[in-house]
Amino acid sequence: MNADSDERAGESAADGAGGGEPAEHAPLGSRAPEFVKARRSLHVGWQVGVFLVGLAVVGAGIVMLPLPGPGWLVIFAGMAIWATEFVWAQLVLRWTKRKVTEAAQRALDPKVRRRNLILTAVGLVIVAVLVGIYVWKFGIVMPWKIHE
Repeated sequence: MNADSDERAGESAADGAGGGEPAEHAPLGSRAPEFVKARRSLHVGWQVGVFLVGLAVVGAGIVMLPLPGPGWLVIFAGMAIWATEFVWAQLVLRWTKRKVTEAAQRALDPKVRRRNLILTAVGLVIVAVLVGIYVWKFGIVMPWKIHE
């Protein structure tokens, strides 16, 4: 009875005071089918399976970080798999989504964009000057014209 009242309280909070953010106030917990949650041993087996599949996906993402491939995207996909069953993963994904949204809003701020463009231009000028000094001092020797 307590679990039912807790779920209804979570739904009413998501419906009433959500304010356009229903994902932020969605109830936490397992999204396994009801027949799986009804049997303890089946639910534990389900959780172990979800954990192993998520672990394999996160592991593949970690391997893809130094190798070619979308490493971070695969890691977040593994976290999303874990979030179907584990509250800690749901909280991590909520935090990550919030931080990515905040960073995107900061990056779109005209002052920040202007600052980033100026810093990029200054950096490119510095690199061009350093390359010019190097070429002036040492010259350019093509690999096919090296004489020893």
